[in-house]
Amino acid sequence: MNVQRYARVAGVLFLLSMVAGGFGEAYVPSKLIVSGDAAATVANLKNFDFLYRLGFAAFMVESLCDITLALILYALLKPVSKELSLLAAFFGLIGTALFAFAELFYLAPTRILGSTGYLQSFSPDQLNALVLLSLKFYAYGGMIFTAYYGMAWIVRSYLIFRSGYLPKFLAVLMAIGGIGFVVRNFLLILAPAYASDVFLMLMFPGGLILAVWLLIKGVDVPQWNEKVSAGRVGEPTSQRVRTA
Repeated sequence: MNVQRYARVAGVLFLLSMVAGGFGEAYVPSKLIVSGDAAATVANLKNFDFLYRLGFAAFMVESLCDITLALILYALLKPVSKELSLLAAFFGLIGTALFAFAELFYLAPTRILGSTGYLQSFSPDQLNALVLLSLKFYAYGGMIFTAYYGMAWIVRSYLIFRSGYLPKFLAVLMAIGGIGFVVRNFLLILAPAYASDVFLMLMFPGGLILAVWLLIKGVDVPQWNEKVSAGRVGEPTSQRVRTA
C-alpha cells in the first residue's frame, strides 16, 4: 500500500469531516432551534428551509468521510496493533451509525409539518411542540454518539503514541479531545449542569493539526516500514506465507 497516499487522503477527509460537522452540528442548529420556543423554531425551519436541509446534507458529507476514515486509519495504525486498530474502527463506525439514527429526528419535522391528512387532527401548537420535541431527541441522540467517537480517538491516540511514524504530541492532543468527548457524554447523563461545550472544543486543535500534518507531512515512511517488518517477523510462519 502507498502509505503516504493513505495519509494524505485521511488528512483531506478529516478536514472535510470537521468543516461539515461544525456546520451541520453546530452552526445550523444554533441558527434554527430556539430552546423552549416551539413556534419560533418552526418559523425558522420554514423561513430558512434551504439552510435546514443543507444541515442534513452536511451530515451526509461528514458521515461518508468518517466511514472512509475508519478504514484508512485502521490501515495506517494496524502495524502497531491490529486488534486495537480494529477496535478503534468499530468504535468510530458505531458512533457514526448512532448519529445517523439521531439525524432521523432532525429530518422528522419535514414530515410533521407536511400536509399529510392524519396530522390534521393535531392543532398547530401541538405540531409545533412535536417539531421541537423531535429536535430535542436529535440533540440527545447526538449526545450518545460522542462517547463512541471519543473512545475511538482515545484508542487511536494510544496507537499513534506507540507508532514511531507519527509524532507523539499529536497523540496527546487527540487523547485530550477524545477524553473531552467521553467526559461530556457522562456529564450530560450524571451532571447536566457541568456538561459544557468546552469539552467538545478540546477536539478541534488536535483534529486540525492532525489533519494538516497528514495532508502535508504524512507518516515517517522508514519508521512505518520498520514497524511493518517487525510485525511480520512476529507472525507465525504459516500466516506469513498466507500474507505473502
